[in-house]
Amino acid sequence: MSLWNLVSHMPPEEFSSLSTEFPRSLRCLLAEWLENQPWEFINGSDAFCSSVASRMLSDMLEKLRSAAGSDGQQCQILQQVSNIENTFRRDPLRLVAVVRAVLEGEKAAVLKRDHHLPLSFHRRQEELKFSLGLQRLQHRVREIQALLEEGPGADGAVQSPMAPRELPTLILEAVKELEAAKQQVLKRIQIWKRQQQLAGNGAIFEENLAPLQKRCENLVEVYFQLQQQVMAASTELGPELLPRLLERFNEVLSSLVKSSFLVEKQPPQVLKTQTKFQASVRFLLGPQLLKAAPKPYMVRADMVTEKQARELELSNYSNTLSESTGEILHNMVALETNPTSGNCCANFKNVLLKKIKRCERKGSESVTEEKCAVLFSTNITLTPSNVSVHLQVLSLPIVVIVHGNQDNNAKATVLWDNAFSDIDRVPFVVAERVPWDKMCDTLNLKFMAEVQTTKGLLKEHYFFLAQKIFNDHSASPEDFQSRHVSWAQFNKEILPGRGFTFWQWFDGVLDLTKRCLKSYWSDRLIMGFISKQYVCKLLSMQPDGTFLLRFSDSEIGGVTIAYVTRGKDGSSQVENIQPFSAKDLSIRSLGDRIRDLGQLRNLYPNLPKDQAFGSHYNKEQTGKDGRGYVSTAIKMTVESERDQQPPSTVGAPSEAPQAPMFNLPVLQHELHPENLQPLLAPICPPTPFCPQPVPTGYPTAENNIMMVPDRLTSPFHSPSPMLSPPSLSHCQDPTFRPPGPFIPNQYMPGEVSQLLPAGASAEPRDEEMPELPPFPPVEDASLQSPPRWMSPSMEQPSASELEQLLEVPLLPPFAPLPQHSGYPNSSLSSWGLGDARWDDSIRPGHA
Repeated sequence: MSLWNLVSHMPPEEFSSLSTEFPRSLRCLLAEWLENQPWEFINGSDAFCSSVASRMLSDMLEKLRSAAGSDGQQCQILQQVSNIENTFRRDPLRLVAVVRAVLEGEKAAVLKRDHHLPLSFHRRQEELKFSLGLQRLQHRVREIQALLEEGPGADGAVQSPMAPRELPTLILEAVKELEAAKQQVLKRIQIWKRQQQLAGNGAIFEENLAPLQKRCENLVEVYFQLQQQVMAASTELGPELLPRLLERFNEVLSSLVKSSFLVEKQPPQVLKTQTKFQASVRFLLGPQLLKAAPKPYMVRADMVTEKQARELELSNYSNTLSESTGEILHNMVALETNPTSGNCCANFKNVLLKKIKRCERKGSESVTEEKCAVLFSTNITLTPSNVSVHLQVLSLPIVVIVHGNQDNNAKATVLWDNAFSDIDRVPFVVAERVPWDKMCDTLNLKFMAEVQTTKGLLKEHYFFLAQKIFNDHSASPEDFQSRHVSWAQFNKEILPGRGFTFWQWFDGVLDLTKRCLKSYWSDRLIMGFISKQYVCKLLSMQPDGTFLLRFSDSEIGGVTIAYVTRGKDGSSQVENIQPFSAKDLSIRSLGDRIRDLGQLRNLYPNLPKDQAFGSHYNKEQTGKDGRGYVSTAIKMTVESERDQQPPSTVGAPSEAPQAPMFNLPVLQHELHPENLQPLLAPICPPTPFCPQPVPTGYPTAENNIMMVPDRLTSPFHSPSPMLSPPSLSHCQDPTFRPPGPFIPNQYMPGEVSQLLPAGASAEPRDEEMPELPPFPPVEDASLQSPPRWMSPSMEQPSASELEQLLEVPLLPPFAPLPQHSGYPNSSLSSWGLGDARWDDSIRPGHA
């Protein structure tokens, strides 16, 4: 964004004092063109500055005349242009001072309002400064060349308009300007590297190195011209001045060559062993200095520790690496120049870190806090000077991991280093404490980049995050602005009452939003970062059915719905549904879940839910699909304590067909108590198969998938004598022997042929599912032997022991455990699955 785009929306009265010598109407016509000229960097009154000022005046008059031809007030503008020409033609440097004052006044007004100027404005100013410095240096070279070509006259004096100025003085000024231009190039390279590092956290990054390469090539071209002039004037410079100048020349060239060897594509900053990765290095001066090389030079990649990187930095990369800290395969690549693009690069395409040697860590530092880097190095010979140079460059800090569960903490180390390291630091020193406002900027940058959204965090979000990381709920938002947050608070200390750090929790929110909630967040439908207590305060005065969405602050990667409902006593209360994970939302989207719940009516404060989430609803399929199958639907329900009825309630309407509950078989009186566990294990397996209370304070939400077909018929809908358990009166009859227990197939250990009396049979097709055949009657022989589900070695208990066993109440095998939290129970009901979440891939007998 240009400066004029900001100024044009401000009141003109603020700039009235700046329009006395330069009318604001002309400023409007010139707009961005005025900002793209080096007014602020013409500070002298010599011949070079005068010539530049005269050229800029001529360009301005031409620009104004062309703009006046398309403007309605042509006569007035032409009159103003004529006044500008008459006023400043004889003194163009005065015009430079007037325009500079106008731009300085505009910058001061923008800084007063916004406290900063656009980044693009700073970048353009830096380019203008270098361009003008390069022009001044080229002007000096032309002056020196004019003196050298004329030579001394008959009396030994130099015959030239520059005669009053001695040649050595002019050369010294040119060398000084060359060093200043070199410093600008090196600073621009450092800025590019810093921007590349910030891009690792999601910052905008201009990766194109072509302008920077052009800048380096132009400066080296002037360098060689000036060096030749110095050698030609060796007699005038004398034996004392010439060596000093040559030493300064060598330092300039060496700095430019070594600094122009860059890592264009960084390796992954979280690098797992035994994983291939790619990287590339680029030599900006390669096309200019290596075009006469007989064969390509080879670039080597080695892993170095933080200590080794520090030693290389202190030696100004003049030392060579003694030992690599890791074994890298395919680490030698040729440095070649592409004739089409003109880039000199070495591309590492199939590099693999086979293993890593860990160094001694500091204090309580973990392996995910240990930083290393890839060192790229090569030896080249420059032309035409035939000087050998050893080039080395380090990658950005890398955290090497050996397992995926280290990824989260490794990313925290990289995020902190990328955000808070200085440009000219000793590798890889970074501050232990940083201002909270900088941390907010970093979190916002990371969130927007990971989620790929233009909607960032708000002030209210920062306030909640500050309360969480500082564990302070009494401070105001202004109080947090002056605080500093430490690395330990960020990702070492466990949050109070939780089992994770601040970063682990925040990264879980990032992952959930990126995978499942991007569109909802971009539409501002998720309030997100807000505490449960503040939610109750917001919703307490709202009508029934008002709801909002927030990220769970006690679970990693969860989003929950808070809504207003009526309690048993008729009072208004706020309920929080158990958080949904990414896995839950992959089964049924958040929008469809909100549509399913009739309790939810208006998104806070008063937006109807269909209006807010209508675009996020998925179309429900009805009827039969192309293969003739009856379509099913997954629905979510929420049962509050008020809606739950005791089990003895009779006549309650059923909302949907439920799967039949299979009761435990009644034990025979010959069974001993110690043999009870082997029998029950296949039916009601222990943890993790049976649902357990959640210890974090969240309610146990049961996501039971309910697939409701249009027409559902099943042999289990009508009770069958063969499927009903024997009554207690039958069990008291010593002559009665019940058949073996009926267990659903998905919970049966072993093969079907081992459990069904009829043995194995060909699996029928879905379209022709036959009815189950009746169980064969129990023969008298079976009365003399234990049932099939009993071990032959089991001893049968006596009748008194059986009565003691029957006094112990048994839970149904798939009944959910009682709830022990304040969350209502949300359920996705499904025929074929009980009230708890079961993993079909793990069955009893296969654990």
